[in-house]
Amino acid sequence: MFLTRLKSGKIITGAESGIIGAALILVILFALSSDSFLTQYNLFNLTRTQSLYIFVALSQAVMLATGNMNLSVGAIAGLTAVIFGYSVDTLDLAWPLALLIALGVALFAGAFNGFVMTVLGVNSFIVSLSTLFIFTGFVYGISEGYSYREIPADFVRIGRGNFLGLPYLFYLMVATLIAVWYMFRYTVFGRQVLATGSNLEAAKLSGINTGRIIMGANLLSAFFAGVGGLLWVSRLGSAQPAIGQNWLLISFAVAIIGGTALAGGRITAIGLFCGGLIMVLIKNGLILVQANVYFEQAFLGSIILLTILLDRAREVWSRKAGKS
Repeated sequence: MFLTRLKSGKIITGAESGIIGAALILVILFALSSDSFLTQYNLFNLTRTQSLYIFVALSQAVMLATGNMNLSVGAIAGLTAVIFGYSVDTLDLAWPLALLIALGVALFAGAFNGFVMTVLGVNSFIVSLSTLFIFTGFVYGISEGYSYREIPADFVRIGRGNFLGLPYLFYLMVATLIAVWYMFRYTVFGRQVLATGSNLEAAKLSGINTGRIIMGANLLSAFFAGVGGLLWVSRLGSAQPAIGQNWLLISFAVAIIGGTALAGGRITAIGLFCGGLIMVLIKNGLILVQANVYFEQAFLGSIILLTILLDRAREVWSRKAGKS
């Protein structure tokens, strides 16, 4: 599947066109429904939240691309945030050093997940479900439930500042998606990730070290989760142990809506961008049109299910078209 796409040379596929179209339709609908939708203040908040959602989604999408999952992405983000807060607040370390320490802890958490999956051969669902509780335990054990509020102003400015009316986070997110697009389209590692997710046994027979690929995906997943947690701290201005608690739904929703295949073998940077936009448009738009927000979870769940069913129908149609 992924080889066919690479050979075709298309930058935007049919599935991606559908995602882009859905995002544009939502923008038009909400713009017509509310006069405050296209205000500079609302667009700033919308793109900032979208940027954070993209990092959340990337932490899940790189694992889904291998045919696995990581249920502990939120816990890794929370642990990263707490380690950073403890380092700058309690230990009084310079924030660049604290950032490196926190990301190091995140990568260690990803390496632990990868070790249990690849060396011990435990299913990714079981591994990440277990480490979800382990890492969450460390979050509250270290912080004792308290937030770290002495966050340096220079670091907070990253999450709250803007350039030309758009948040700094938006530019960081776009640069990251470009790097992800390049990795999966042009690098050996990226192509081997997709090959592993498309057919694990075939990837092994073709000489790919699938264990190394899955370990690398776990490290990438933890890195994106850690970066997302740190950016959330920058936005809030405090390192709260609650960071990451609601990430599980966001990580799967944005990734799946954005065209990442649950069965592995497909991930798209353009799709993730639009998936994050659709997610935040739904949440933002429901508020602007004064809809009953108590049904938000049900609405988002319905969107995810519909996206999965449409993706499944597209795959079935593609197989039939290929046979005919």
